[in-house]
Amino acid sequence: MRIIRGRYQRRQIHAPKNLPVRPTTDMAKESLFNILENRIDFEETIALDLFAGTGNISYELVSRGCRQVTAVDENQVCVKFIREVASTLNMNELFVVRSDAFRFLASARQQYDLVFADPPYDCQHYDTLVASVFENNLLNSEGILVVEHSKYVNFSEHSNFVESRKYGKVHFSFFEQ
Repeated sequence: MRIIRGRYQRRQIHAPKNLPVRPTTDMAKESLFNILENRIDFEETIALDLFAGTGNISYELVSRGCRQVTAVDENQVCVKFIREVASTLNMNELFVVRSDAFRFLASARQQYDLVFADPPYDCQHYDTLVASVFENNLLNSEGILVVEHSKYVNFSEHSNFVESRKYGKVHFSFFEQ
């Protein structure tokens, strides 16, 4: 995995093989960030990365200048890996939290400009995830929620749904306040 743009541009990150994750592909990540570049000012952004896994999205957000990024994952090995990478690269803007994403959402009190969620594709609680972000008022008034999912998930009937994009097998759905 590589960091595409920003102060850590072209940096390769080599995740251990034993991580129980499905990292967002570089092609999908690059497409996602091309969309986000036109919607948010990264240097003013406070972001939340749920189901952070390898930290792939978090590193890209920090590299592009986000003021603060919180990466949440419940797997201790993933959390340890993200912390090691953040320390090695001096990513002082990256805060790593070991927690179940749903519990984190229920107790979070901060508002975010961007919430990115990449739950396992077999997750049975996508609707709960999206509802939790809005019910707990975690997006600021201009905030964006992006959920990565498989082709079998459809959010088009959700009241905050804006659009969906497909890149290979990766789908991103966008939501706004």
